Amino acid sequence: MAEQKATNVHWHEGDVTREDRNKLLNQKGATLWFTGLSGSGKSTVAVALEKALIERGKLTYRLDGDNIRLGINKNLGFSAEDRAENIRRIGEIAKLFVDTGVVTLSSFVSPYREDRDLVRELHNDGGMDFIEVFVDVPLEVAEERDPKGLYKKARAGEIPNFTGISDPYEEPLQPEVVLNSHEMSLEEEVELLLNLLEERGLLTA
Repeated sequence: MAEQKATNVHWHEGDVTREDRNKLLNQKGATLWFTGLSGSGKSTVAVALEKALIERGKLTYRLDGDNIRLGINKNLGFSAEDRAENIRRIGEIAKLFVDTGVVTLSSFVSPYREDRDLVRELHNDGGMDFIEVFVDVPLEVAEERDPKGLYKKARAGEIPNFTGISDPYEEPLQPEVVLNSHEMSLEEEVELLLNLLEERGLLTA
């Protein structure tokens, strides 16, 4: 947990509750946390789910690993410490979106179990839904896809600290959902996730 450095700060409650915002949107906020190797299909399914939710009239927002590193986390690298801070910040951002009633789709390699568990704890402490989605493919499948050419560079020693090659990936122990994107169609993945959101009552207030 990050240390609280600022002193004499206090949470300021407002007059609008999370329930008020849920009723306004006719949905409940939640974070779907997509984790898996680079090239596993995390971003692909998150993009498709985002579109499917919008088509249903549901407000959603996608937080993507590369997009975030081009902005709020542009000062972070890929050391274990920077990865932890990257995920902590995203966890806090996701919480804010969930508090507004938005279905938040967070797509990050997030290789360390401890970091993902911290984000889950942040949500649990706030009484918020956190759904860990493990996009599980064998390393050889992800490496064969290599959509950004990163595995090739990592194998050539051009990218240090690359998950699956020179850095570890710690698989989730009890994810809410496992997607085998090399065995499932994109439509099947999206349908499974939509059904889960409906079962949890998140698509109505």
